[in-house]
Amino acid sequence: MSLHDSSLKDSRAAKAAPGGLSVLSRLTDPRVYCALIALSLLVIIPAWSGSTFMVHVFVTICVFGALSTAWNILGGYAGQLSLGHTVFYGLGGYTAALLLTHFGLSPWIGMIAGAALAALVSLGIGYPCFRLRGPFFSLATIAFLEVVRLLSIHFNGVTGGSAGLVVPLQIGWPWMIFREKINYLYIAFGLLVLCLAVSYAIRHSRLGYALTAVRERDSAAQAAGIDINGVKLWAMAISAALTALVGTFHAMYMTFLEPATLFSLATAIEIAMFALIGGLGTVAGPLLGTVLVVPLAELARGWLGASANGLHGFVYGSVLVIITLTLPGGLVGTFGPFVVRLIDRLPGGGRTRADVVAPATKIITGTPGEVVLKAQNLVKRFGGLTATDNVSLTLKRGEILGVIGPNGAGKTTVFAQLSGFLTPNAGTIEILGPDGKWHQPSSPDAFARLGIGRTFQIVQPFGKLSVLENIMIGAFLRHRSVDDARAVALRVAKLMGLDDVKDVEAGTLPIGGLKRLEVARTLATEPTILLLDEVMAGQSQSDTLKMVELIRAIRDTGVTVIAIEHNMQAIMSLSDRIVVIDSGKVIAEGKPDAVVRERRVIEAYLGEDFVDAQGL
Repeated sequence: MSLHDSSLKDSRAAKAAPGGLSVLSRLTDPRVYCALIALSLLVIIPAWSGSTFMVHVFVTICVFGALSTAWNILGGYAGQLSLGHTVFYGLGGYTAALLLTHFGLSPWIGMIAGAALAALVSLGIGYPCFRLRGPFFSLATIAFLEVVRLLSIHFNGVTGGSAGLVVPLQIGWPWMIFREKINYLYIAFGLLVLCLAVSYAIRHSRLGYALTAVRERDSAAQAAGIDINGVKLWAMAISAALTALVGTFHAMYMTFLEPATLFSLATAIEIAMFALIGGLGTVAGPLLGTVLVVPLAELARGWLGASANGLHGFVYGSVLVIITLTLPGGLVGTFGPFVVRLIDRLPGGGRTRADVVAPATKIITGTPGEVVLKAQNLVKRFGGLTATDNVSLTLKRGEILGVIGPNGAGKTTVFAQLSGFLTPNAGTIEILGPDGKWHQPSSPDAFARLGIGRTFQIVQPFGKLSVLENIMIGAFLRHRSVDDARAVALRVAKLMGLDDVKDVEAGTLPIGGLKRLEVARTLATEPTILLLDEVMAGQSQSDTLKMVELIRAIRDTGVTVIAIEHNMQAIMSLSDRIVVIDSGKVIAEGKPDAVVRERRVIEAYLGEDFVDAQGL
């Protein structure tokens, strides 16, 4: 079976197949109409109650639900735990208030200006901070928040400083200030729906899959051609803009702005906490966490008055501890699958989406036997250790090049340099691009875009995603449409013998399945050169035989293969040429049957004493 098979019939079938359900069909889907009914209760309940306090509670739910949903785009999807996110909330509020106070501009205009400013500031914060890992990123965002808060206090001539800034009380929709409190609820609800719609669209888009891949395993994401800093900057800009929109409304709702409130670290932590309680990286989780916690705190403060000062912090902390200890996946992560199964039993449920035929994939062209990769005099040092010492090799189109050598010889280090994950201290790597010119890429995603696909010695699946979604992440390198990426992923899954487990969570596969998934995800990037790092290691004999046949099938499609392997029988039967590396140096190169007879190769594997004893 050929990965790059395509036909006019396939293309027509792909175009004719429905990419999704019609609007009317979607509305009759129980998942959709149940979600709409649940959302509408946020307006119906307070309107029916007639209580201004109840309206205030639901305005607060909508505001914090929207803020948490916006934060989740960065903190949940991309896994970047920003604890200074209220810097964008405050920027939105102050921008609109200052434009209203000094220029008489409507807050609706100020809302757009604040969102644009917040997006720009987010890029300035994210660009340096995304180079930090783990808690250092979170600490850096807190530092930026504190800097902006102190600046807002210092420039008291503009912001009012610690004394605060009062919003001019002009009543009416153009000024976003009302006598009837229910009007505030309509705006807050609209912003919540906007944040949810954007969050849903991102989660089911190319960007959403890329963010999830970065969160799960950034090295595997880079190998799939994802610019990890680029997609995180997109997530941060979108999240910041939405946060600023909500900040503008909330400032008009409170009619008073002060740095301690708008640039509050406690509020930033609360926003993140709601998403954690509801379920990080889910669309409904942040809102569900908000609906669970905010009413408890607000009702307690309303009933107990001044004696409940600070009680909301106790409520938040208690719920967070309980959820973290008992439901580490959050409410949606724990109960979501069960609830979805119940909802699917309702009228209109249980629909399945038809799998469409893959569109035509890229045809590999070029002259068989021409050089497509040149690595010259590669040197890589780690301190005083020289891992590769003047390694040179060439790769010809359509061949299988086997790379062998004892453990610790430097084979994987060579692979890491050939795929951009390590930069050599000396030497050059040139790749023949699709434009017929030679290129020297500088990053893993740039290598991937030029057609270099690689697997990892230790498999790196996106464990929380399904097998098909794992393969789709690779397909997104060449296909922007989710439907096209899914179709290509289905074709690759069938080629690799994974179509029967395509909906299984990748982390549950046995080692043989994980190895094939690793190859499948790489193949979905449609590489011209495929680097396989011990894809047969740890497999049963039957799985090894399957992998040998798959590699041959891949080569027959026009893909050039470099394979590191310790299974000598398999690599010798597969390879057109063999390169032997020992102690970071190439010690032999040639046809398999000639290489294995060389004294230096036998010494590297069996030792000099064995060679002398055998009289070789």
